Amino acid sequence: MSVADESVQHPGSAPAPDDRVRTARLDGYPAAPVVVSPAAPGLVLADWAGENRPWVEHTLHRAGAILFRGFGVDDVDEFQRFMLSASGELLPYTYRSSPRTQVKGNVYTSTEYPADQHIPFHTEMSYTRSWPMKIGFLSLIVAATGGETPIADSRRVYDRIPAPVREKFERLGVMYVRNYTPWMDLPWQNVFQAETREQVDEFCRENGIDAEWVEDDHLRTRQVCQGVALHPATGEKVWMNQAHLFHVTSQDPEVVEMLLEDGEENLPRNTYFGDGSPITAQELQAIRDAYAAEALVFPWQAGDALLLDNMLMAHARSPFTGARRVVVGMARAHTSEWARG
Repeated sequence: MSVADESVQHPGSAPAPDDRVRTARLDGYPAAPVVVSPAAPGLVLADWAGENRPWVEHTLHRAGAILFRGFGVDDVDEFQRFMLSASGELLPYTYRSSPRTQVKGNVYTSTEYPADQHIPFHTEMSYTRSWPMKIGFLSLIVAATGGETPIADSRRVYDRIPAPVREKFERLGVMYVRNYTPWMDLPWQNVFQAETREQVDEFCRENGIDAEWVEDDHLRTRQVCQGVALHPATGEKVWMNQAHLFHVTSQDPEVVEMLLEDGEENLPRNTYFGDGSPITAQELQAIRDAYAAEALVFPWQAGDALLLDNMLMAHARSPFTGARRVVVGMARAHTSEWARG
């Protein structure tokens, strides 16, 4: 996908603040992401982002995504500087749901699932009642094939889901049930970044999570979180949950059959409506269809930095071949109205 005429301004966004950068859109993508590139060599992205932070905020609140391309960001230190300038202090990755490696400070590898797996659309940490408002990605090594980070506007996803389905999620919320054992998925020590059961119990009490120690090294948790949320700056409703991703049906049918041998209550992950009632296959398919319809897929280039408003824009990962290296940083914790009652 190439960059279109750089004199074209993104609909609904503010004009570029100075002539050191150009703003554009990708061919065939009239909405997002906004592409920002230097007008001349030598411009340091972290410095520019710090000087133009209000413009970055303004643009994110409208487009949901900004792709910074051509700035030559090629290491973690420079990416970390950019994220600090654009978004403030980076957040640690706590209450984890996927395997990652801490690279430096609060910069992590992107989810380390096998290359042949597709990671479905999701807004980061929306399986909790607190999440980062900003998430940034840096492409250091581009895969030989595939490996894109598709994005989808959560406002448009919300609008596409049939009204009876989205209203049910909005009213009841989503219950996440997780089982942590040494032999399946992530162990509790990794998820909670804790060494003792007492530390886990304290975290769960503070975050409204029901924790049950089934056995010495088998923890089961339940938490009811939002299905829909209001963006604090724009006031727009967004689809803000991971019901489809955590639901057992997101696994291969053969894997599901194997997992169910131990009983549904022992599944590593599963979701229900907040009142404990099941989410139907038709309801889950409506969510997946909405994401598929709104998917924007474009190839990475080495040095690309992608900044998302995490409430306005969901992301995914395409399968890939060859080496791929993308690092991630998150910023600005936000607590949902659901948690505040």
